[in-house]
Amino acid sequence: MMMKTSRRSFLRGAAGATLALPWLESLAHSEVPPQPAQRLAVFYVPIGVVRRGFFPGEQNAAIPKFTSSQEEITRETGLKVGVRPLQELTPTQQPLEKVKQKVTLITGMDRFYKHGSDVHAQCASCFLSSATAHAVKSSVYPLARTLDHIIADHVGEKTPFRTLELSCNSHRDNKESIYFDNISWYGTGHVAPSMRDPRKVYRRMFGTQENQAFRDITGLVLEDARSLNRRLGRADREKFQEFFDGIRTIEEQMDKLDQIKHEIGKASVKEPDNSQLPRGQYIRLMGDLMVAALQVGLTNVATLMIGPERWDTPMRYESLFDKPMSHHQMSHNQNKFMKELLQVDRFHMEQFVYLVQKLDAIRESDGTSLLDNTIFTYGSGLGDGATHQYTDLPIVVAGSGGGRLKTGQHLHCSDGTALANLWLTHAHVMGLKLDRFADSTGPVQQLLT
Repeated sequence: MMMKTSRRSFLRGAAGATLALPWLESLAHSEVPPQPAQRLAVFYVPIGVVRRGFFPGEQNAAIPKFTSSQEEITRETGLKVGVRPLQELTPTQQPLEKVKQKVTLITGMDRFYKHGSDVHAQCASCFLSSATAHAVKSSVYPLARTLDHIIADHVGEKTPFRTLELSCNSHRDNKESIYFDNISWYGTGHVAPSMRDPRKVYRRMFGTQENQAFRDITGLVLEDARSLNRRLGRADREKFQEFFDGIRTIEEQMDKLDQIKHEIGKASVKEPDNSQLPRGQYIRLMGDLMVAALQVGLTNVATLMIGPERWDTPMRYESLFDKPMSHHQMSHNQNKFMKELLQVDRFHMEQFVYLVQKLDAIRESDGTSLLDNTIFTYGSGLGDGATHQYTDLPIVVAGSGGGRLKTGQHLHCSDGTALANLWLTHAHVMGLKLDRFADSTGPVQQLLT
């Protein structure tokens, strides 16, 4: 007798490998397609941005000089408070042209800065908690339980992983503390450590066990997959093959990264330095893993920190520079490195757009896209890498959270609007009715449908 297979089915192969399946109508029988889950994902950019490249109305602003501690900068941009259609994009925002109607640009939001702690450490570690100095007395860093874990308290019990924390910090020289390299925290002083190695993430997510030559997961489940494929209708066969090919592509990308490490190891240096790996390839691979986890219901809450704060070790930005460059060091001398910094900012935006498009291409059980049911937020803890300001942060929100968020617009907030208002809005859209989040004054009504 053939067993019925539901949405939460798994392909199981030799050595215990498992592969979660997306919704397949052919296997649902008389089941009513479930309502797609709502997801939350964060794309964190370190070091801030070059303001004249990112922010509307600042293209002719004076190039800021370096200041070692947080400084609040007042700029006259000519922007009026309120909402307008997202039309003309700045140079750094140009990659958003492909997804302009799927995102909202938010400017004018501020964060609190507590003097006495490092500006970069605080901007990263406190980004998703946005706590004030008086709210946390047990630590010099005003951080508390972060938004992702607060939301996971509400939605995380339904998934194998309550949250997924990923980082594209490939440095071996751990010169900085955990506060520079983690945006996800269980609570004050209790970090939710991020995973940096894509192969380890892959094994953890899909259950591949080590055996000779690390046989890939497609080989492990191939026989089961062929049997299942015969039971699918045409549309589901195409969907299944697309999903299967996507997982295979992730594994092939990891094999290429391993090969790059091997080749680098042949050079004069004794041990290959992971920071020499191509940044875009690394970020996209970790992003692909995050999207796969969201797609198949391994988690509904994920964070991706695409680089650590303040590390000075040069990194390899493929297609941009002919040698590894330090984003942090360049940010302190915008007069000299303006062109290079603008390239890095646009490069980061391109990686974000790549993932937005990937989310938008995945269909859910009700015909909507994975992006339609996700709040995917791009942001940085600094408004500028030279002045280290915590005011007017660069924020882009992609996806509509199940139709609850407006898209295709630019919201410019009034002076003093706390970033915590945005996090409170995210919580409300995810179904968590908090009265308050950190120093918020209420949800951002202009974002809600």
